[in-house]
Amino acid sequence: MNSNYEKILKSARDLRWDIGVDFHEKTMEALYTDATRIADRAVTYPKEKPRFDLDRTIDKLVTSRVWGFPLMILMLTFIFWLTITGANYPSGLLFSLLIDKVHPLLKAGAASIGMPWWLDGVLIDGAYLATAWVVSVMLPPMAIFFPLFTLLEDFGYLPRVAFNLDHIFRKAGAHGKQALSMTMGFGCNAAGVISTRIIDSPRERLIAIITNNFSLCNGRWPTQILIATIFIGTMVPAYLGGLISAISVVAIALLGVLLTFVVSWALSRTILKGEVSTFTLELPPYRPPRILQTLYTSMIDRTLVVLWRAIIFALPAGVVLWISANLMISGVSLAEHLVNILNPFGLLLGLNGVILVAYIVAIPANEIVIPTIMMLTVLVTGGNGIGEGSGVMFELESGLATLNILTQGGWTLLTGVNLMLFSLIHNPCSTTIYTIYKETGSAKWTTIASLLPVVMGFVITFFTAQIWRLIAGW
Repeated sequence: MNSNYEKILKSARDLRWDIGVDFHEKTMEALYTDATRIADRAVTYPKEKPRFDLDRTIDKLVTSRVWGFPLMILMLTFIFWLTITGANYPSGLLFSLLIDKVHPLLKAGAASIGMPWWLDGVLIDGAYLATAWVVSVMLPPMAIFFPLFTLLEDFGYLPRVAFNLDHIFRKAGAHGKQALSMTMGFGCNAAGVISTRIIDSPRERLIAIITNNFSLCNGRWPTQILIATIFIGTMVPAYLGGLISAISVVAIALLGVLLTFVVSWALSRTILKGEVSTFTLELPPYRPPRILQTLYTSMIDRTLVVLWRAIIFALPAGVVLWISANLMISGVSLAEHLVNILNPFGLLLGLNGVILVAYIVAIPANEIVIPTIMMLTVLVTGGNGIGEGSGVMFELESGLATLNILTQGGWTLLTGVNLMLFSLIHNPCSTTIYTIYKETGSAKWTTIASLLPVVMGFVITFFTAQIWRLIAGW
């Protein structure tokens, strides 16, 4: 017995010798060193002057009950402003290249080879023009927003956003990490849906997926900004027009956040009942962002993937739009028939048939809503010398000229306001719908996520129109 014990002891000593005699001492020394370092950062001893800690100082501001929310709103507002402002120039360059230059070249090339007019229209005025519009409007904002968002994530600020909003989301029966997917949705709803993977609870992830459409994605910002500028900004003196327009757009974005909380609360108490899961939210130390990795991640994994999906859906949408505007039934185009059929319902909602048809055609991509509305308005009103023909989308550089065309189409201030509301609260684009199906694997939840917002949009615009008309009648 004693001999066996001695053999085991000798083997242990030999093993310790092989590893290193001071292995145990060094391991313990490392543990005590780490413990001392953590204690020095976290503990202030009596009568000792508090040590300065940069992370703790920043956290006292960004997670403060007083300053946390204002700083968060200012930070996100700055990112949105930088995205919108910074995207104007590259969007203009892409628009000038793809639409002002390449489109006429393609038309000239088609004419030189004797291409039939209908094939020219389907391929160039339909498929190409819709794709070019999506690329020129969608690519620059995503190429700016996603890197900025990823930089905040790498820096360590986004976990603080989740920390600030966790209490509100828990009250709404949702997960605190939904704050991150909601914020990502402001860049692109499809990317926001993908980002819900960080939520472990299937029930709470579904809530985040269904409500992500209420984040005002970059495809809807152009509509909001244009309508706010020409309908609301023109109601005040010129020097206040820009400010009032900006406040109007921010108000719509904040309404989307409010709807996210309200709908999350309703879902968590009806079809998605359940206990709110608990989770440990680690606030990582602040660290310098990794620029190259950030650019790769945001451009390849997010921007180009989402853009490619949008192009796939936008191309056939352009074909459908051109055909509907040029296919004649009893001397009237199919698009005009649809506008006339939907116009009574649209007017009931404070909108019109042109807007409803535009949103049906623009399901593949919200970026083509305004050019589609302009084309359909000219088609219905019979405007001469405006645009490049039936089924050819266009926009005007002058806001006043745009307002004049829309006014000739029967638009009022109510139409503009309700379009801003409906732009926020309507069905997701086809890229987002496809992403929802890929993420959930369920036709049922994809249908709910697609139909719930548009039904809410109809209800809210209807009541807004009735209240507006009631007040106007007084």
